[in-house]
Amino acid sequence: MRRAIWWGVAALAILVAAFFVLAPGIVERSMNKVEPTEAIARHQSTDIDVARPMPDVSDTIVTGPIVDLHADTLLWSRSLLTRSGRGQVDLPRLQQGNVALQVFSSVTKTPRGQNYDSNGDDSDNITPLVIAQLQPVRTWGSLLNRSLWHATKLRREARASNGELRLITTPRELDALLAARANTPRCRIDGPQPHDCIAPTGALLSIEGLNGLEGSLNNLDRLYRSGFRMAGLTHFYDNEVAGSMHGRAKGGLTPFGRRVVARMEDKGMIVDVAHLSHAGIADVLKLARRPVVSSHGGVQATCKVNRNLTDDEVRGIARTGGVVGIGYWAGAVCSTDPKAIAKAIVHVRDVAGIDHVALGSDFDGAVTTAFDAGWLWVVTEALHDAGLTQDELDKVMGGNAIRVLRGGMQPLSPPAPAR
Repeated sequence: MRRAIWWGVAALAILVAAFFVLAPGIVERSMNKVEPTEAIARHQSTDIDVARPMPDVSDTIVTGPIVDLHADTLLWSRSLLTRSGRGQVDLPRLQQGNVALQVFSSVTKTPRGQNYDSNGDDSDNITPLVIAQLQPVRTWGSLLNRSLWHATKLRREARASNGELRLITTPRELDALLAARANTPRCRIDGPQPHDCIAPTGALLSIEGLNGLEGSLNNLDRLYRSGFRMAGLTHFYDNEVAGSMHGRAKGGLTPFGRRVVARMEDKGMIVDVAHLSHAGIADVLKLARRPVVSSHGGVQATCKVNRNLTDDEVRGIARTGGVVGIGYWAGAVCSTDPKAIAKAIVHVRDVAGIDHVALGSDFDGAVTTAFDAGWLWVVTEALHDAGLTQDELDKVMGGNAIRVLRGGMQPLSPPAPAR
């Protein structure tokens, strides 16, 4: 009898251990998919070493730094420093794609049955994932602590990277990163790379929805001290800051939200209107004293989806000096083909000017894409085929984002005491 009980306990322990080891990876594989288009698949079938980009393509088309304004990689339980067989972003693939700076967003809560039209805040998909990943207990019931944990994860990865991954929190750090990349010797593409030719990659912290502030600007200050330099005001449901484009009420900024926006601008945190309700975007554009971004998404003119921006909103973001980041998934551009990405980018250029459009992949954000971070040359190729000049390409691929991030991280003035 005792032996049977012992074996039962052992079997249960094995099952529990297997769950914690396997479940997070199984969940991610089902959500962050790479399904190449026929044209990309043909390229991949002729590329002997998939750890390298196609020879010379990205080097001859893009001369400036490449920046992506949005990836949700910190949500998942895997190291950034190791090339993974799942997901869409890690440091080796960022290096392969010649990415100078990746904005990593912290996702803290998403509703069950998540959709673009109407969601409430009364359910949460992330809590089971947090527990299954064996994150610190303080993160199980606190959205704020989930973001603080994501910041800790990124800092640890940067420290362990031997200088290959750098956390960027100031304009000076950004300029130092770009200088280091400019001084890195060009690497061979036909064999192993010597360490001195590996250019450092920057990482900047953002947050997808200020869901855990609990009515206190002190908590916004805690996020800032942890390294966050950008924040989306809402995600998939209305919160205490504003209405979501996918919420139930879809209202504008709340009185607390207006204080949040003002404090973000004072401190040097870039305001991100991705997922914000149309009423909320209008409110932000009226209040904005600094460039505003829409980090990831599309435009309704090329993809008539509720979450995408109208032409008036695109022009409004441009008037602040900001940028619109174009995503790579069907909900943003109604396709995963790089030509659809280029079409949306060209439209923003035509409506608001070439200085106001950027890349915002939404990699690792529970989306399916046709390529991962290592194959960004397919975007540059599509833009080149769409007729963009060299100067326009360099602005879209990173120059515009660098301008906005550098300026946005500079504090306007010493912030007033939190109340």
